[in-house]
Parts: sequence; C-alpha cells; structure tokens
Amino acid sequence: MKIRDFIICFTMLIIAAALFLAAGSQLDYINAKRQQMNLTAKEPLENAPPSLAFATIAMGTFRGLIVDILWLRAEALKQEGQFFDAKQLADWITILQPRLAAVWEFHAWNMAYNISVAIPANQPEQRWKWVKNGYELLRDKGIQTNPESIRLYRELSRIFLHKIGGITDDAHKYYKLQLAMAMQPLLANADNKFFEKLANAPKTWDEILTQKQIKQFVKDLAATDPAFANRDRFVENYISLRQNPARFESEAFDVIDDYRRTDALKKFDLFAKAFQLRSHWKLEPRLMKRLNETYGPINITDPNQRFPLDWRHPDTHAIYWAVRGLEIAGGRDFSIDETNTDRMVAHSLQDLFRSGKIYIYSPLRKTSEENSKPEKTNFEDKQIFLRPDLRMFDSYNKAMTAQLEKYKKFSKQSIYRTFQIAHRNMFINAAFSFYQAGHIHQARKIYNQLRKLYPGDEFKIPFVVFIKNRFRGEIQSLGIDDAREMIQLMLRESYFRYAMRDDDIAAARENMAEEIYNTYKSIYHEKRIELPTFELLRYLALGDFFSDPTYPTTLREKLIARIKLEKPDLAEKLKQIERNMIKQKQNQTPK
Repeated sequence: MKIRDFIICFTMLIIAAALFLAAGSQLDYINAKRQQMNLTAKEPLENAPPSLAFATIAMGTFRGLIVDILWLRAEALKQEGQFFDAKQLADWITILQPRLAAVWEFHAWNMAYNISVAIPANQPEQRWKWVKNGYELLRDKGIQTNPESIRLYRELSRIFLHKIGGITDDAHKYYKLQLAMAMQPLLANADNKFFEKLANAPKTWDEILTQKQIKQFVKDLAATDPAFANRDRFVENYISLRQNPARFESEAFDVIDDYRRTDALKKFDLFAKAFQLRSHWKLEPRLMKRLNETYGPINITDPNQRFPLDWRHPDTHAIYWAVRGLEIAGGRDFSIDETNTDRMVAHSLQDLFRSGKIYIYSPLRKTSEENSKPEKTNFEDKQIFLRPDLRMFDSYNKAMTAQLEKYKKFSKQSIYRTFQIAHRNMFINAAFSFYQAGHIHQARKIYNQLRKLYPGDEFKIPFVVFIKNRFRGEIQSLGIDDAREMIQLMLRESYFRYAMRDDDIAAARENMAEEIYNTYKSIYHEKRIELPTFELLRYLALGDFFSDPTYPTTLREKLIARIKLEKPDLAEKLKQIERNMIKQKQNQTPK
C-alpha cells in the first residue's frame, strides 16, 4: 500500500473515531429528552410468551422490528377471523409502541366491530361489553397517550355515531338504551343553568372538602356502608345510592334524608355529577356547555332560545369527541383526517335532526291478582325509541355553512363540492319534514332558502309541486329512518287537523301514514330494522304533538277533549300528558 493511501485511511479512521465519540457524548442528553417528551416505552409485557418477553428485552432498539412482525401476525389473525388472538397481539403492540395511533385505532375497531358481532345477537349484554371496551380504550388510553392524534378522536366519534347510534348491529337498540340509562342519572332534565353550575363545580376532593358541612356529610355516609370507605369509588356509589338505595345499607339513604334540602347535599350532588363526567366519561362540563350553546336545538317559535343537547344520545357524544379533536389537533394544515372529523360533526347533527329525541318506554306489567295495581317492569323490559327533532335543523345549517367556508378557503374543490351536495340534500329533506309535521310556513321558508343557495331547474317548480314530487319519491325508496320519520310527522299533522276539526284531511294523513308503514313492512323483514307497531308510533307521535310549543295550549286542549269523547281507549293514555299540560298552563298564568 502506498504511503499516501495509508495516511488517508488512517486519517479517516481518526475522524470516524472522533465522530463516534462526539455522538456518544450526546447519548445521555438525547435519552433525557426522550424521557422528558415521553417517547420511551419501557413497560414490560404481561402474559407474553417467554420468547417474546426475551426478544423484547434482548433486542432493545430493535423493538420496532418486533412491532412490525406482531402487526403482520395480528392482521393475518384478523383476516382468519381469530379476533381474540388478534386482540392479545394488539395489546402487546400498544405497550411496545404506544405512540403509534394506528395500533390504538385498529385495537378499538377490532373490539367494537369484530369481536362484538362474533358473539350471538341473543347475548346483547356481552356484545355491549366489547363495544364499551373499544371506545373506552380510545378514550381512556389511546387519546391520553396521543392527545394530538386527530384520527383517534375521529375513530372514537365514529364508534358513537355509527356503532352505537347506527342500526348496522342487531343489538343497536340495547347499546342506545345502555348509554342513555348510564347518562340519565347525571343529566336528567338538565337545563342551561344546570350546565353552567356543572362547569363551575369544584374539580377535586380537596376543593369540595374545604366546606365543613360537606366534609361531615361525606364522613357520615362513609360510616354507614363499606362501599363508601373507598374514596376512589365514593362518587360512583353515591350516584348509584340516589338511584337504587336497595343496593346499600338502609342507613346510607337515611343520611341522604337527613341532609335533604340542605346546601351541603345540593353542592355535593353537583360536585358528584361533574366529577363523574370528568373522571369516568372524560367529558369536560365547560366544553359540554359550549357545545350546547353552539349546537343545541333551537326553540322553533323563538330562534334566539337554544336548549341543551341530549347527552343520553350517542350522536351528542360523537359531536363532543370530534369537536375536541378538531380543537386540539386540527386547524393547522389541511389533512383528510381533519376533513373526516368535520364530517363526524355534520353527520351527527343530521342524525339528531332525524332521530334526536329519545323516548324510553317502560310498559306496565299487570299482576295476577284482580284489582291490583300494575307494577313497573324491570330494566330489561325497557325499550328505547328515537324520534325526529326538527329543532336541530338550524344547528346543522350553521355548522355546515361554517364547514363550507372553511374548505372554500382551503381551495379543496372536490371536498367543498361533496359538502355542498350534503347541505343541499339536507335542505330538501328538511323542507319535506317540516311540511309533514305541520310547520308549513317553516317548510316554505327552507324551500325558498334552498332555491336561493342552489338554483336549478328542479327547484323552479312551486312549493306545492315540490312536496307532491317528494311524496312519490319517498314511498318508492324507504329506509328505516325515512319511514319512521315520515310516519310520525304525518301522524302529527293528522292530530293537528283533527284538533282543528278538519276531519277529512286528518283521516287522509293518518291513512297515508299507515300506507307508508305497510309498504315498509312489506319490503323489509329483518329484525334489526323492524319498525315499532303502528299503534306505538301513533302514541309517540301524539306525545310529540303535545310537547311541541308551536301548537297553542288551547289547541292541544281541544284535541284532548275530542279524543276523550270519541276515542276513550287513547284518552286513557293521555291522562299523564293532560296533567302536565294543566301544570304548564298554571305556570304560564300571571300571578
């Protein structure tokens, strides 16, 4: 070797050694930064085969290679239908690579969609367990580890919107009922003032226990039952005690009675509900309040008044997580994940318009003894029904208008166009829905807006012709939401006409509703998309009519009078509604 080549090689070796030393000197600093930024994942695998545990420790920085192998294997198991085995591998992957959002997304989707439906439909409680596992994994672990991953917020929103709020699963009604009954103790009959109080409620035990009377109340309750000895479960058990005292020692409810109507109990009750929302449901009351103010249903007779969203509804939860994701991880640059998250908000608001009112039906069970009072059914006997909420149209329209402006600025014409089509179609459906419900003035107003926003030959026709054409088209292509919505709105119009003694039109509307019902029943026979009985739909529509403030109280009284005289069987069901109306009228009478 020439002396010149030897000198060059020797010099390169010295330089390489120097670079290695320099890099090594930075290792401690880099590791410290990784630890500080929570980019390390050192948790040991639990229940892993010895070979996997050994490989994880031994290979160290080759952890990514192990993840790739496990990921391929999990995907293969999923394709083979071995969902439980795929779940176990996904558990290990989330431990090895907690920052990989796709793993959390896959894991949650696998549990909520694949494993749940692998369980027979006659075991809805087991199916619900896996659906819950799916959304809780994302909500409690995935998002906590990856707070700026918008795709995790979108996926969580999608589970509430599609899996729980949709009708693709045979057990979807059971899911809706479970969610509604879980939220009801926390937010039953909550108005805007209540959400204001929730937002300002103390967040921690230290804050609430600064008040002596509340501290004494907690101490007194803890002395009655071991269930209240554990501070971590105290709030959960307190809420359960208020709903079902029989689960606890009788002395526990005696404490509630002793403190009834005191400021201490009122303040603790408010704290408990806010605490449960924050700790268990991961819902921040301040954001809930803001969403009520932004997306809540409006009073049709007074557009300046907005009511709270119904937080028993899965679509409301879908809106919450989509908006939270957009606020935390969106708005920087355009991404398809952000677009899909925007769609979650729009679709949820549209669904709330079509089926946003929740009615939980508890049929009375007759006893075997004569002349005995009927008993309430068990929880398992309850049924849930979703009905249209026309008050949501304004919220949908404002949200979609904002999204159209957003994507117009992004200069994304294809996306902008798809949003326009959705907006236009919603206007068409809304005009028809308001007409069916008897709000003809509002329907005409929406149709005129439609003609102005989306001018075209199909909207040059008069409003009456547009409605007739819509009727023909709807009857020929009915889905369950269309059918239920059309039938109930048609029946509401029938009750309005009946109250006005326009009997011919009233009968025509009811006959048309029954014709739509029979048409749907003749086409669809699957249990998961089966309509309730026509008699029950008639009763639900009647309840809608009486709760609609657009109709004067005197008109509703006239309807009750006619029903009492001409339809005594139905009148029996209206006694409770009538009592509520009398109470409402008394409250409206000036003192």
